[in-house]
Amino acid sequence: MPDVTKTATVADEAVDTPSVVADAGAPKQEKARSLWGDAWRDLRRNPYFIVSSVLIFFLLLIAAFPGLFTSASPTAGDLVKHYVGKPELGNIGSEGWLGYDIQGRSVYARLIHGTRASIIVGIAVTLIVTIVGGIMGMIAGYFGGLIDAVLSRVTDIFFGIPFLLGAMVVLQSFTDRTIWVVVFALAFLGWTQITRVMRGAVITVKQADYVHAAKALGAGTTRILFRHILPNAMAPVIVVATIALGGYISAEATLSYLGLGLASPTVSWGVDISAGVQAIRTSQHILLYPSIMVSITVLAFIMLGEAVRNALDPKLR
Repeated sequence: MPDVTKTATVADEAVDTPSVVADAGAPKQEKARSLWGDAWRDLRRNPYFIVSSVLIFFLLLIAAFPGLFTSASPTAGDLVKHYVGKPELGNIGSEGWLGYDIQGRSVYARLIHGTRASIIVGIAVTLIVTIVGGIMGMIAGYFGGLIDAVLSRVTDIFFGIPFLLGAMVVLQSFTDRTIWVVVFALAFLGWTQITRVMRGAVITVKQADYVHAAKALGAGTTRILFRHILPNAMAPVIVVATIALGGYISAEATLSYLGLGLASPTVSWGVDISAGVQAIRTSQHILLYPSIMVSITVLAFIMLGEAVRNALDPKLR
């Protein structure tokens, strides 16, 4: 007589086996990604992002630790080392690698130490205009009405002032033009674009269902602004701020070249470009190398901003 219990067990196993196989062969469901997760995935595959990130990291490293790249002083001059002499391109990293300027100072040492001033100006101005412009744009876009009208008209007034011309006027009122004075002059007129971008983004985001749901649940204005609206309106602001950072570095170099920005003894690429003009016929290297550094830095931040824009804008995917 057959064992009924054993037969039933085998039958149960036979029934269970196809389901196990089906479960094993079923495709694994992907975890849902946010906008920032998709953007980060796209950025890692973008060669422009990789190249610009490497360049910016290298520039930040130079600005933070200039002593790692040269032991020469950027301010010590020796008139015996005449600036007409050609750079010693074969001695990479040496004091005379890129030649000497009019006062006998190492061009290479000044390039390395001048990175800090340009990077500080660019980052500081970007942070200030992003905070100030972001808050003003968020308030104007969220509350609307009279508040929006007043803040928009103030923004239009400042936006109508030519950026470099206005910075020149502001800087003329200071006798001692330090790094932070230049930062103030550029930030004083640079917040308008961020304000407009943030205002437009907030007007769009505040119409979303999750914002209406938060209001219905009794969430306060501060919580709605900083927990629901700000994180979803920051994407275009980050793009504009990243691209603008390179423009602020270029503006600082331009003002220093015109003699209205940073001045000696501050070591800056713009100061060196201005000094190099005096010897452009005989020693072009004094003007050439700081100009190249400014161009590379501005290009790196513009490339980074373009990569971030392509990653955060759904229409460009």
